[in-house]
Amino acid sequence: MRPRGGGVLRADGVSLEALARRHGTPLFVYSARTVRERLDALRRAFRRREPLVCYAMKANPCRALAAVLAREGAGADIVSGGELARALRAGFDPRRTVFSGVGKTEAEMAAGLRAGLLAFNVESAEELDALARVSGRLGRVAPVSVRLNPDVNARTHPHITTGRAENKFGVETAEALRLYARAARDRRLRVVGVQCHIGSQITQAEPFRRAARALARVVARLQAQGIRLQHADIGGGLGITYKDERPLAPAALARALEETFAPWPEMRLLLEPGRYLVAEAGILLTRVLYRKKTAKRRFIVVDGAMTDLPRPALYGAWHPVEAVRTRPGPRRRADVVGPVCESGDFLARARLLPPLERGDLLAVGKAGAYGFAMSSQYNSRPRSAEVLVDGGRARLARRRETLKDLIAAER
Repeated sequence: MRPRGGGVLRADGVSLEALARRHGTPLFVYSARTVRERLDALRRAFRRREPLVCYAMKANPCRALAAVLAREGAGADIVSGGELARALRAGFDPRRTVFSGVGKTEAEMAAGLRAGLLAFNVESAEELDALARVSGRLGRVAPVSVRLNPDVNARTHPHITTGRAENKFGVETAEALRLYARAARDRRLRVVGVQCHIGSQITQAEPFRRAARALARVVARLQAQGIRLQHADIGGGLGITYKDERPLAPAALARALEETFAPWPEMRLLLEPGRYLVAEAGILLTRVLYRKKTAKRRFIVVDGAMTDLPRPALYGAWHPVEAVRTRPGPRRRADVVGPVCESGDFLARARLLPPLERGDLLAVGKAGAYGFAMSSQYNSRPRSAEVLVDGGRARLARRRETLKDLIAAER
């Protein structure tokens, strides 16, 4: 969001007011320029070895937004058959795509094998067995990475920590080595890499450094056994600033990884960022419906809700909120809440906001990640439209759902 004269917010030169009039609200607006800038910053941070950046589709699967990254040569990180289909439609090269997730079905494995993916990040012994069976049926060889659980505290929200021993993700070192030995003996499988992912919204280098060292120890053990890997995948998790966080600079991440994997210059580094690439590129536009005051609180009731942006309700997440057109007058503290019949339905709490009237627009910032991707039709609310702004022009990326869409699958 960038103000232009008179305190009016615009998105890369495009009027947010005009977009709201044309497409209605709630409305997600994405900046292609911001996405490109974030990808470029991440790539430039690595001086010694160029990493393969695989965009985590779960952050935001919008086809138009993902296509921006695909055209820039990024790969994709997927966690379902649906994400595989969307990644291919967005133009990602399957040879630059990795398949993560603890519960891949055999049908999803078959689809990934037919597509020719770079790697399956295997997370259990039974999954490895299933992948071998599917590969045998199809007469293909499955490229395998084992996801290591290094028991590293990422120091982030418990719901988005994925690298602790109590988490469902990955396997411990001893089990990983056993799986590699099995895979190396199985002609239906081909060992290609090692992977871990310890969480999201990480703002310190030390968790990444500890995870990378755990991967490096596995690489060394495997090489001693004659098993050579093509890549080491550290996952994603780079945090951003929502409120007052001090995120880790990409250069600090690069130093930690390049130092750790210096003994293996032939191995490619893989990264799986999602939030880092797209969160700051997104705005949720929402219109004021009513103003309400009780003995204890003031409320701004808007047409956006937890069904559009669930992060505040799920995690108590903080997003910046600004009036698209600022009115003169003192700011007052208020909660920004939606129409959903849940007390947890809020977009912001206790915010100092300028005077607002019915019909005014609010812009909820840094909503490009885990916004529409996690949205729902709860309370029978059709999901929002999405718009991509690129080169000063805006185009509809996804139409708004209708009431007919809500019941289209019912019988």
